[in-house]
Amino acid sequence: MFSVPSLVASLNLGSQLSGTLINVATVCAGTGVGLLMRSRLPKRMLSIIPQGVGLITVLVGLEMARQLTQVPSALVDGIVIGLMALVVGGLLGEWWNLEGRLHRLGDWLKRKVRGGGRFTEGFVAASLLFCVGPMSILGSINNGISGDDRLLILKSTMDGMAAIALTGSFGVGVGFSALTVLIYQGIISLAASVLAQGLPDPGTDPHVLMMTGVGGLTIIGIGINLLEIGTIRVASLLPALILGPLFYAIIQQFS
Repeated sequence: MFSVPSLVASLNLGSQLSGTLINVATVCAGTGVGLLMRSRLPKRMLSIIPQGVGLITVLVGLEMARQLTQVPSALVDGIVIGLMALVVGGLLGEWWNLEGRLHRLGDWLKRKVRGGGRFTEGFVAASLLFCVGPMSILGSINNGISGDDRLLILKSTMDGMAAIALTGSFGVGVGFSALTVLIYQGIISLAASVLAQGLPDPGTDPHVLMMTGVGGLTIIGIGINLLEIGTIRVASLLPALILGPLFYAIIQQFS
């Protein structure tokens, strides 16, 4: 039986990034299909697409957020830790102007490709939707350690369908989120391959559960934005993804 380090050593770069590359391809393909459909469907039909995606996004976010109830902690409930992470993370995100920086990146890409309409909104919404979630983290870790890309292939299928729907509403900016997917998931896969010997079980580790739960709450924010119920500055909440596991580790030191 091979150990994890020896298994990782036997993998090439293509095997460790195979799931991410497939994911990038499906996002691009979904955007292409969405653009074709966008020019052929009436506006009233296009308007229903983001509503359907928004409802599913809220459901996925709720399922992810439930992970906070499974975080073992003797002193502070996982939901309370998640709340602390969101509040402090949101304050830091606003201080660093993450929402503005991400929008400026989208505007820069928009100028480079001469994109129109809601290019930046599509880039930001799709980047967050495709990258904030347990499948991105767990799938990339599995791919990097063992070359197993099945979870990322499943995610790729879902992302491709979502890209079709989002492109119908936002346009070509959705396709450029493939760059975010490539960088984000690629870094996780490569980091996992390097740190494989010290990694815990990602399916049960409380730090991963915290990140997944907090990520679910941000996904709900994306759904609310898609449904146009309100305006959640989701990008400003991204530091909470790191603060959640960090706060948990600090609290556990006192238990």
